[in-house]
Amino acid sequence: MSIDCVAVAGAGTMGNGIAHVCALGGFRVVLIDADPGALERGVATIGRNLDRQLARDVITGEERAGALARIAPSASLDAVKGAGLVIEAVPEIAELKYEIFAELDRLAPGHAILASNTSSISITAIAARTGRPGQVIGMHFMNPVPVMKLVEVIRGLRTDDATTNAVMELSRALGKTPVEVRDFPGFVSNRILAPMINEAVFALMEGVAEAEAIDTVMKLGMNHPMGPLTLADLIGLDVVLHVLEVLHRELGDDRYRPCPLLRQYVAAGWLGRKAGRGFHTYA
Repeated sequence: MSIDCVAVAGAGTMGNGIAHVCALGGFRVVLIDADPGALERGVATIGRNLDRQLARDVITGEERAGALARIAPSASLDAVKGAGLVIEAVPEIAELKYEIFAELDRLAPGHAILASNTSSISITAIAARTGRPGQVIGMHFMNPVPVMKLVEVIRGLRTDDATTNAVMELSRALGKTPVEVRDFPGFVSNRILAPMINEAVFALMEGVAEAEAIDTVMKLGMNHPMGPLTLADLIGLDVVLHVLEVLHRELGDDRYRPCPLLRQYVAAGWLGRKAGRGFHTYA
């Protein structure tokens, strides 16, 4: 299946990162967001991140200019009409994703693949809101998208082989390493990562050690690039809480119950880096 145009629905952190790597990979990209401010910020972020790559000699000036030229911002989902692949990257709210996929199914060409960047919501359930469940798949990129190599490619119950093969091939064309996984709560990455973060929060709540000490143990003792509490701050504590709630509800196992301290921090608005305060404090 030949794909030359990719539409990305959602211009936030993940959406603009996905648009960035697709444009740098040589694809025409339509970046869509109903909020003009979010769209403007998304395009500006792509420009800044390309500048960083240029300064580090990761890309050339010609590649930077070409990537920016291939990105067309749009405030309407109608812009998906020319896309061979649509990647949804809106907030992790199931009903919102269901609504958007119903619209994408109506607007996108019949041959187009519809992908979700969801980190926890069932691809099978999303696909059921469309008339093309065989062409619906998960593409779970890691944050920050321009840097991280992994893409979890999630097959729903009805995702067909042609769709899976096309997405695996496209992911490799973007310089990523795709890993095929089945549609289970949390997939692989968050099913393992979220409980680890949650246990670190329990250790903090119970006074086993301070946040910096917990992170240092995991960095120096387990060779993790950053500690679990720092990573939670980067992801967003609200996102971590949501993933744990999905795991707890869908798997019915209390080992996934969110730590009360995590709930308390989210209620206080201490969401991590984006809020300036989480388990650590940020300028």
